Amino acid sequence: MKAKELANGILGGENDAALLRVYPDLPSARARCAGVLSRYAEAFSDEEAILLSAPGRTEVGGNHTDHNRGAVLAAAVELDMLAAAAPAENGEVDLFSEGFGRIRISLNDLCARRDEEGSSAALIRGVAAGMAARGYRTGGFRAYVVSDVLRGSGLSSSAAFEILLCCIESHLYNNGRVPPAEAAVIGRFAENEYFKKPCGLMDQMACATGGFIKIDFRDPLAPAVTPIPARTEGYAMCIMDTHGNHEGLNEEYASLPREMRAVARALGGEVLRDVAEDALYANAVRVRAACGDRAFLRAAHFFRENARVEAQAQALLSGDTEGFLALVRESGRSSFMYLQNVFLAGDPAREPVAAALLMSERLLAGRGASRVHGGGFAGTIQAWVPLGLLPRYRAGMDAVFGPGSCAVPGIRPAGMARVL
Repeated sequence: MKAKELANGILGGENDAALLRVYPDLPSARARCAGVLSRYAEAFSDEEAILLSAPGRTEVGGNHTDHNRGAVLAAAVELDMLAAAAPAENGEVDLFSEGFGRIRISLNDLCARRDEEGSSAALIRGVAAGMAARGYRTGGFRAYVVSDVLRGSGLSSSAAFEILLCCIESHLYNNGRVPPAEAAVIGRFAENEYFKKPCGLMDQMACATGGFIKIDFRDPLAPAVTPIPARTEGYAMCIMDTHGNHEGLNEEYASLPREMRAVARALGGEVLRDVAEDALYANAVRVRAACGDRAFLRAAHFFRENARVEAQAQALLSGDTEGFLALVRESGRSSFMYLQNVFLAGDPAREPVAAALLMSERLLAGRGASRVHGGGFAGTIQAWVPLGLLPRYRAGMDAVFGPGSCAVPGIRPAGMARVL
């Protein structure tokens, strides 16, 4: 069906059942999906197009455990990247992203390019290369993309974009056969090898899979994904954007897996999941001398946080909300004290995550919980706020960090999806 015809059908309610499989707010979904298709027709041509979506994600437990093959709790959120797309000839990609402009590249050459590092073009090329290496068909496409996963918000806009690209190639050229777990691996490959940003697999897996899940990365090629009922009645999950600048922080992020793996090697393993926690303390003197105190502390965080993920999952499964929140608070303390991804080394004037944790603690006054969220250093915090306190909490955080800084995204059941 042509793009404008499909848009008119959406506005007329013809596709409501399909929209409700992905979006809970039907009036908003109609307007947004029809708008993307109409703008696609204006930017390219009024041809047949399909509509695809990939959500952002939130990390609930397991702060920096995935890259050492630990376990995490994560969830897809009701904020996504949405694209109208159609195939293009000769391997040409023409992608227009609202707020970022137009990208034109050829997929006839899938080699990584140094001049594309850190760019959307690198991710487009990297995803195609990853898919081709796994035996999937790839091809050019035209796409118009919109997003309400704000860049730098800690909800993983980069992973959502990678998974959206996998979804486009999957449905245009592979009959939708690329499974979520494989799309996640392809997305991480593109980010690591083409975009040149070190990351684990949690972000991509949560965006691709959807829902509230526990992911165990003991086998990184086949992570074990377990759905977890999100039983947190009486509390809202808030994501607080500190508006910190992520520029120049690659070394800060890279130091986390590097130092943990250095400790693992000192103890005879490749990653920390390969070694026993007791070995860390039995060899504390040698580890501190070989790797340094910060690496020693970060390794201790890994073991404690990995165990906490299982405890959090059990608390949620049993309906023990207060037990779950106590573990969230423990996670936050461990990230602050041992993982040390809250402060920026050598820049005491720029500590927005620590400032947000302080304000959150003050506003919660002993209720709920808050913790550093995701990568840390200059990003976001997550808070679980009693519903009766939510208006006051949001107003208080927005007063310090700016209007709209405190978001309350719901959990989205659907992961990567063809909407229509």
